[in-house]
Amino acid sequence: MLTYGEQYERKEATNVKEKTFAGIPRNKIPWAPRIDYEKCITCGKCVDFCHNRVFEFEEEDGKKRTVVKNPNACVVFCRGCEDVCPSGAITHPSERETKKIIEKLKRTKV
Repeated sequence: MLTYGEQYERKEATNVKEKTFAGIPRNKIPWAPRIDYEKCITCGKCVDFCHNRVFEFEEEDGKKRTVVKNPNACVVFCRGCEDVCPSGAITHPSERETKKIIEKLKRTKV
Protein backbone atom coordinates (compact mmCIF):
# COMPACT_ATOMS: atom_id res chain seq x y z
CA MET A 1 0.00 0.00 0.00
CA LEU A 2 1.31 3.44 -0.92
CA THR A 3 1.65 6.27 1.57
CA TYR A 4 -0.38 9.37 0.89
CA GLY A 5 2.59 11.22 -0.54
CA GLU A 6 3.54 8.34 -2.80
CA GLN A 7 0.06 8.30 -4.34
CA TYR A 8 0.95 11.37 -6.37
CA GLU A 9 3.15 10.69 -9.32
CA ARG A 10 5.49 13.33 -10.71
CA LYS A 11 2.87 14.14 -13.34
CA GLU A 12 0.72 17.23 -13.06
CA ALA A 13 -1.47 16.73 -10.01
CA THR A 14 -4.54 17.88 -11.87
CA ASN A 15 -4.30 14.83 -14.14
CA VAL A 16 -4.43 12.15 -11.43
CA LYS A 17 -7.46 10.42 -9.99
CA GLU A 18 -9.09 11.93 -6.92
CA LYS A 19 -7.07 11.12 -3.82
CA THR A 20 -8.12 10.77 -0.23
CA PHE A 21 -6.60 11.43 3.18
CA ALA A 22 -7.91 9.36 6.10
CA GLY A 23 -10.81 8.31 3.88
CA ILE A 24 -11.80 11.93 3.13
CA PRO A 25 -11.64 13.30 -0.43
CA ARG A 26 -8.53 15.47 -0.50
CA ASN A 27 -10.38 18.39 -2.07
CA LYS A 28 -12.57 18.63 1.07
CA ILE A 29 -9.57 19.21 3.36
CA PRO A 30 -8.46 22.85 3.56
CA TRP A 31 -4.70 22.22 3.68
CA ALA A 32 -2.51 24.12 1.24
CA PRO A 33 0.36 26.56 1.45
CA ARG A 34 -0.19 30.31 1.28
CA ILE A 35 2.38 32.71 -0.10
CA ASP A 36 2.86 36.16 1.43
CA TYR A 37 3.95 38.17 -1.60
CA GLU A 38 5.25 40.95 0.63
CA LYS A 39 7.91 38.47 1.82
CA CYS A 40 8.39 36.20 -1.21
CA ILE A 41 11.70 36.73 -3.02
CA THR A 42 10.85 34.29 -5.86
CA CYS A 43 13.92 32.18 -5.15
CA GLY A 44 12.22 28.94 -6.27
CA LYS A 45 13.28 26.83 -3.30
CA CYS A 46 9.65 25.77 -2.72
CA VAL A 47 9.25 24.88 -6.40
CA ASP A 48 12.38 22.72 -6.27
CA PHE A 49 11.51 21.17 -2.91
CA CYS A 50 7.93 20.03 -3.54
CA HIS A 51 7.82 16.66 -5.30
CA ASN A 52 4.06 16.99 -5.79
CA ARG A 53 4.39 20.12 -7.91
CA VAL A 54 2.21 22.25 -5.67
CA PHE A 55 4.16 25.37 -6.72
CA GLU A 56 5.21 26.76 -10.05
CA PHE A 57 6.40 29.99 -11.57
CA GLU A 58 4.00 32.26 -13.39
CA GLU A 59 4.73 35.36 -15.44
CA GLU A 60 2.59 38.38 -14.64
CA ASP A 61 3.18 41.88 -16.02
CA GLY A 62 6.64 40.81 -17.16
CA LYS A 63 7.60 39.61 -13.68
CA LYS A 64 8.09 36.02 -12.57
CA ARG A 65 6.38 35.01 -9.35
CA THR A 66 5.79 31.79 -7.45
CA VAL A 67 2.18 30.57 -7.22
CA VAL A 68 0.34 27.69 -5.58
CA LYS A 69 -0.78 25.93 -8.75
CA ASN A 70 -1.98 22.57 -7.36
CA PRO A 71 -3.16 23.14 -3.77
CA ASN A 72 -4.84 19.74 -3.39
CA ALA A 73 -1.58 18.00 -4.27
CA CYS A 74 -0.11 19.26 -0.99
CA VAL A 75 0.35 16.40 1.46
CA VAL A 76 -1.90 17.05 4.44
CA PHE A 77 0.18 18.27 7.41
CA CYS A 78 3.39 18.60 5.36
CA ARG A 79 5.18 21.88 6.05
CA GLY A 80 8.45 21.18 4.28
CA CYS A 81 8.15 24.16 1.96
CA GLU A 82 7.87 26.43 5.01
CA ASP A 83 11.17 25.04 6.26
CA VAL A 84 13.03 25.68 2.99
CA CYS A 85 11.63 29.19 2.43
CA PRO A 86 14.44 31.60 3.36
CA SER A 87 12.13 34.61 3.68
CA GLY A 88 9.34 33.01 5.74
CA ALA A 89 6.80 33.74 3.00
CA ILE A 90 4.99 30.39 3.17
CA THR A 91 2.42 29.44 5.79
CA HIS A 92 -0.23 26.74 6.17
CA PRO A 93 -3.56 26.58 7.99
CA SER A 94 -3.68 25.59 11.64
CA GLU A 95 -3.00 21.88 12.12
CA ARG A 96 -5.34 21.86 15.09
CA GLU A 97 -8.22 23.36 13.11
CA THR A 98 -7.53 21.10 10.14
CA LYS A 99 -7.64 18.02 12.40
CA LYS A 100 -11.02 19.20 13.74
CA ILE A 101 -12.34 19.56 10.19
CA ILE A 102 -11.08 16.10 9.24
CA GLU A 103 -12.72 14.53 12.30
CA LYS A 104 -16.00 16.30 11.52
CA LEU A 105 -15.85 15.09 7.90
CA LYS A 106 -15.21 11.52 9.09
CA ARG A 107 -18.32 11.66 11.25
CA THR A 108 -20.46 13.01 8.42
CA LYS A 109 -19.03 10.44 5.96
CA VAL A 110 -18.47 12.84 3.10
